[in-house]
Amino acid sequence: MSQYKIITDSGCDLPVSKLQALDVTAVPLTLLFRGESRPDAVTEEIREVYDALRAGETASTSAVNPDGWANAIRPVLEEGKDALVLCFSSGLSTTYQSAVIAAGDLAQEFPQRKISVVDTRCASLGQGLLVWLACDKRDQGLDLEALTAWVEQTKDHLCQWFTVDDLMYLKRGGRVSAATALVGTMLKIKPVLHVDEEGHLINVSKTRGRKASIEALADKVGQLGMEGFRKRITICHGDCLEDAQYLEKLLKERHGVQEVFIGYTGAVIGSHSGPGTLAVFFLGKER
Repeated sequence: MSQYKIITDSGCDLPVSKLQALDVTAVPLTLLFRGESRPDAVTEEIREVYDALRAGETASTSAVNPDGWANAIRPVLEEGKDALVLCFSSGLSTTYQSAVIAAGDLAQEFPQRKISVVDTRCASLGQGLLVWLACDKRDQGLDLEALTAWVEQTKDHLCQWFTVDDLMYLKRGGRVSAATALVGTMLKIKPVLHVDEEGHLINVSKTRGRKASIEALADKVGQLGMEGFRKRITICHGDCLEDAQYLEKLLKERHGVQEVFIGYTGAVIGSHSGPGTLAVFFLGKER
C-alpha cells in the first residue's frame, strides 16, 4: 500500500465515482447558487445548474481556503502517511496559494511527515487527467518524491483546448470585452482557447459556427499530441453531450485515439464558461 495519499480539489471535475475508484480525495470549491453555498462536485445534480444558467440565472464561486485544505490533509498525516496535493491552476484560482499556506502550517504540526504541493496549472478534466495519470504512476510504485517530480515535468505537456457556445459568459468573467462578445455573438463566432504554460486562459483563434470549432479542437489534438497520447484523452462538456460524442468520434477516426473519457464541466468552472463549453485534454509535445 502506498505510504502517501493523493489529494486534489474539485477543480479537477472528476466525477465522485471516479475519485472513489482512484482513491483520491477532492476538496470542494464553493458554488454560491440560489442564495446558498454548495460544495462543488460532479454529480447528477449538475444539470440543474446548467438549466438555471440557460434560463438567465447566475452563480458565483469561491476558492478552497487554507482551513479547507488543512481539514483534508490533517487526517492523512495523522494516519502516518505523507500527502501529494495537486491543485487547480494558480492562474485561475487562489486555491493553490491556500494549499501552500495550509501545508506550511501542517508541516510545523507534523514535522516528521512530507507534504508536496503542486500547482498543476491545469483546470477541469485537464487537471483531472493529470490526477488520473498520477494515480497510474502511484500504483506502479513511484514514491512521493519521484511522483512529485513526474507531475512537475508532465504538467508542461498537458494540453488544454476548448471552445464555448456563448461568449457572454466569458464577458461576465472579464475574459473578453463586451464589444467582442456582442459582435462575436451576432456573427456566430466561436473562439478556440487554451490554458497556457502559466495556467492562464488564452484566446487563440476564432471559427465560424459550432461544428468548425469542434473540428478545430480535433485538429489541435493531431497537431500537438505526443507519442502515446492516444492511450487516454479526456473531454468535458457544459451539458452538451452530443457535441462531446461528436468530438470523440473525430478523435477516434482521425487520430486513432483508444480511450476517451467524457465528463461534465463542473458547476464552478461551468458557471464562468457557460452551457455549451467543450474541451479536450491530452498529452502533447508542448502546451
